[in-house]
Parts: sequence; structure tokens; C-alpha cells
Amino acid sequence: MLLFTTSCSEGSISKSKPVEEPITIKVSWWGSQPRHEYTTKIIEMFESEHPNINIEPEFANWADYWKNLAPMASGNRLPDVIQMDLAFLAEYGEKGLLEDLTPFVQKGMINASSIDESVVNSGKINDRLYGFTIGINVLSVISNNQLLDEAGVSIHEDHWSWEELEQIALEIKKKTGVYGSNAMHPPDVFFPYYLRTKGEDFYNDEGTGLAYTNDQLFIDYFNRQLRLIDGGAIPTPDESEVVRGMENDFIVQGTSAMTWNYSNQYVGFDQLTDSPLTLHLPPEHLENKALTLKPSMLLSIPTGSKHKEEAAKFIDFFVNNVKANQLMKGERGVPVSSSVSEAIKPELTAEEVKMIDYVEKARELTDEMYPPDPEGSSQVMEVLKVISDEILFKKITPEEGAKRFRTEAEEILKNG
Repeated sequence: MLLFTTSCSEGSISKSKPVEEPITIKVSWWGSQPRHEYTTKIIEMFESEHPNINIEPEFANWADYWKNLAPMASGNRLPDVIQMDLAFLAEYGEKGLLEDLTPFVQKGMINASSIDESVVNSGKINDRLYGFTIGINVLSVISNNQLLDEAGVSIHEDHWSWEELEQIALEIKKKTGVYGSNAMHPPDVFFPYYLRTKGEDFYNDEGTGLAYTNDQLFIDYFNRQLRLIDGGAIPTPDESEVVRGMENDFIVQGTSAMTWNYSNQYVGFDQLTDSPLTLHLPPEHLENKALTLKPSMLLSIPTGSKHKEEAAKFIDFFVNNVKANQLMKGERGVPVSSSVSEAIKPELTAEEVKMIDYVEKARELTDEMYPPDPEGSSQVMEVLKVISDEILFKKITPEEGAKRFRTEAEEILKNG
């Protein structure tokens, strides 16, 4: 709404410049303390450019964020801008909770002129753009160089195998006393990648069931983890479960020489540790073209928002403002705008450039964007996590877990 003021001058009435009515929008995200700090600064920058818009921030760590978001959705109290993950996009979007952002893009309110169409479409389900991708990620193995040297091992990332990963992790434990790697936790991120290295996918194209048909792949994946736990080379599930935020991650604490994470995590880890770190492409990525590009995260607008246009302005600012992205330094993934990515590179440290160069290297190998998970995927994730824990605590065998997971996952996906 616009408010107009009037002023009198020599008996005449003249209209002054319209003054926009002040409004407040809520913006929510998850992340580490460094992310909270720079996001707050970006919000202040946005507010200075849009003095009529006040932003109330809401943030939490990953687990608490989704725990808090669900009741907000049930009560139609979702924030006006939601940081969204690809795994939950269908769950919220297909239930009518998220606005289709296509009109905002078509009108130029969210400027996508310097963004690849495939990247924009990565937040689309059934022709509805439920989320706007704000960064690009690639799965990576991040290593502590000092601990690798101490163990006398090296990673040859263009051709290392799963067997070599296992041997390296065990050797690190033997020589240094620390974990060779984190536990590839949660399994819903890393098991699908393992399947792709074997030429299989996790979900079928329709999202109505599992794509892989050979349960031996499931069994082999978890047998390797059991061997690594027995060798003291990776943490047990209860040890992994208590890690909350990057500040407590094993590689930051110096208790693991490697960590499986997405590439944008590298910047945060680098900020939190004094040890030199290196990004590596994960095992067996070449033979079956297992790598995919993945939206690091997306920004969505709920259908219940009363300030959709202002929310769209914030998304546009977040994606396209160079100064805002100079503050982010790729921590939320490589900027999706090619012009922004080029503009911020001279301002980055050598370590921050490493992350961008890593993603660019991956983009030379693949242009495939990881698709949104189907509706019901969050339930499938939970089932996989529960079964994974039971296997790794040796309550059930991998064979029993494989059979049970297939039965429960197929039932969830079949019912949408």
C-alpha cells in the first residue's frame, strides 16, 4: 500500500513523493554460527536499501530447523521466506504450502538473466517453481592434509575406489589414532551416491518406488561401514548423532582425517580449523558418471505469506546482489548467477576460491542437476536412518535391513 502526504504552498496543494507503508517479513534459515552472522549483515544491507521493509530473522541448526518448521506449516504460520532443502521441496510444495515462483521470475522481480535455465528449473516440480536455487553444491570428501601426511596416505581422486577409501580410513586409524573418516551420516545422502557409482538410482523416475532392484548393493554398502566401525576407523551412530553444527564436527575437532560433506561446507570447516584442508572428488565418480550438481539450498515463499512481493525482492537481493554474495563467500554454495560468481572471485581468499574451483571442476564432468526428491522422501529418509542405526549397532544384519527397507520404502512411496 502507498501512503501519500500533502503539503500547502501559496494556497495550492501539491503531492509529495509517495511513502511506502512499513511492513515486516520473517526470514528463516538453518546453519552454523558464521552463517547466522553474515546473514544478519545481509539482512541489514537489504533493509537499508528497502527502508519500508523490516525483517525478523528465525534460525536454528539443521535438526531443530525442520522440527520447528513442521508445526508452523500445520498452523499456517510459515515465515515469508524459507530456506528450503531439495529433500523437503516436494513434501511442502505438493501439499500446496509453497508459492509457484514462476511469475516472479517472468516479471523480473527475481532476476534470472545470468542463471542457467537448468539451475532455475532445479527447484521445479510438475512445472511449478517451488524454490529458487541460491547455490550449487557437489558431494565431496574433505581431508585434513596434516593427518593424511602423518598416516603416510594420499588420495588419488580421479580413480580411487571404495576399497581404497576403506584401506585409507583403516590406515589413518592405525597410524594416527583418530578416525579415518566420518560415518557417511546421514545415509540418505551417501547411499544414493553409492548406488550411482554402481550405475543405479535411488528413486525411480516417477517417484513411486525405489529404482535399484539388487539388494546386494544395500548389503555391501552397510557391510563396509560395519568393517570400518569394527576397525575403529569411523564413529558409531551414537557418536555421530551428538554432533550439532559444524563447530562440533569431527574434522573441526581434529578427531577425523576425512569428512564426507557437500562442497559448500568446506568454507565453514576452513574457518573453524587451523589445519589445512583439501577438497576431493568422491570415490568411483567417473565410471558411471555418478556425480551430480545439487542445489545447496533454495529459498521459497509460502502460499500463506501476506507479503509475497517483498519476499521475492529479498530472494532477488540474496541471489543477485554482489555485496551480499561477497559476505557469503560461497558458504551457501557457488553463486548461481555467473556474473555474481565472477564478481566475487577477486574478493575471496585462496581457500574460498578452492571451493569454487572444485565445483567448476565438477561442472566440467557433469551438467546434471540432482532432481527434487519425491513426496514421502522425508519418511523414507527416516526409515533408512532407523534401519541404518540398527544395522550399525548390530541389532539386525544388513540382509535383514535391506529387505525391511525395501518393504517400508516402497509402501511409503506407493502411497505418495
